[in-house]
Amino acid sequence: MSDKQNAFYAQSGGVTAVINASAAGVIETARANGDKIGTVYAGRNGIIGALTEDLVDTSAISDADVSALRHTPSGAFGSCRFKLKSLEDNKREYDRLIEVFKAHNIGYFFYNGGGDSADTCLKVSQLSETMGYPIKAIHVPKTVDNDLPITDNCPGFGSVAKYIAVSTLEASFDVASMAKTSTKVFVLEVMGRHAGWIAAAGGMASTDLDLPILILFPEITFDRKVFMGKVAEKVEKYGYVSVVVSEGVQGDDGKFLADQGLKDAFGHAQLGGVAPVVANMIREDLGLKYHWGVADYLQRAARHIASKSDVEQAYALGEAAVNYALAGDNSVMPTVDRVSDNPYKWEIGKASLDQVANVEKMMPRDYITEDGFGITDACRTYLGPLMEGEDYPPYKNGLPQYVMLDHKMVDKKLEPFEI
Repeated sequence: MSDKQNAFYAQSGGVTAVINASAAGVIETARANGDKIGTVYAGRNGIIGALTEDLVDTSAISDADVSALRHTPSGAFGSCRFKLKSLEDNKREYDRLIEVFKAHNIGYFFYNGGGDSADTCLKVSQLSETMGYPIKAIHVPKTVDNDLPITDNCPGFGSVAKYIAVSTLEASFDVASMAKTSTKVFVLEVMGRHAGWIAAAGGMASTDLDLPILILFPEITFDRKVFMGKVAEKVEKYGYVSVVVSEGVQGDDGKFLADQGLKDAFGHAQLGGVAPVVANMIREDLGLKYHWGVADYLQRAARHIASKSDVEQAYALGEAAVNYALAGDNSVMPTVDRVSDNPYKWEIGKASLDQVANVEKMMPRDYITEDGFGITDACRTYLGPLMEGEDYPPYKNGLPQYVMLDHKMVDKKLEPFEI
């Protein structure tokens, strides 16, 4: 191998409004260190791109288009939900990775994703020890769920939090205006299988205003009778109520209210549809007119309302990943370390992947009010800075101007591989 090796970068799991900012951070930092690192090859559709040798040559992307990734949502190179099995269970996948890495002189591996992606990156980082192939594997954190450990927060979350807080605020104004003769309850479903960080953001809508908002967290067991009492209480006092419900809310039987009985590619329960479940309960028990909505992809794709701090952190973590790799680090994840709340200050830290992979960070109980339906001042102090600042994309004809890359694929050197 030559001294100057190439890099592999890929995006994994659910995409976000700012994951492409991390991609820009990786690519631009690699270009700035062209004397030490060769071409960045992006895997098309995550780790699958490495296994199938579907590699995008990012050197063919103009500096302007790479820069535009910073304000473009979703995953520019395609993502996937695919988890590498253990070496013992599927050695052929690891043999294939090494085959591809050797064929394209890849010595750096940057995997941009959440907890399951950290596990994949950890396994790749061990190739040097287990199979004798030298590689520097760095995990670039990303997840709207905000459930990665050690790091103060995860890129993607701050912008989702901002979107949900704004949506709850605006929807509450709408319901309030209609409540006298029409809708009295609005139910908004948000993402969050086990951790209620996104749902908590709905509570930020009432930071400066007296708005009736109830939050259903995955961390708090759903009690139908108690919840109905709270709904009736809010409607009696205010004439209406907004309910923010996490998709991962569970009953006392331990089952998700929205469990469809299906599994995703990572083996997690496929959730969705808890808003109509809760809304129908309200109709059955209280006879109140309602409307419900599901934020779904809208909450994580809303780059037009991304938080400035989120964009800056996403880029900085991509930049740090390359710098750590060039410094000789392996099997680590750059982190956001909070220095102070007011004024908000943060710096880049570092965590070992064996402490990150497959570990979920839940909402602290002291972030949730005693009754289990709201957020505390401590939670507001934590969430507030992550939603701060605006970083609007350029607009044309009233619409954001996002970049769609024309992928120039690297010529394949190997035989096809079946996944």
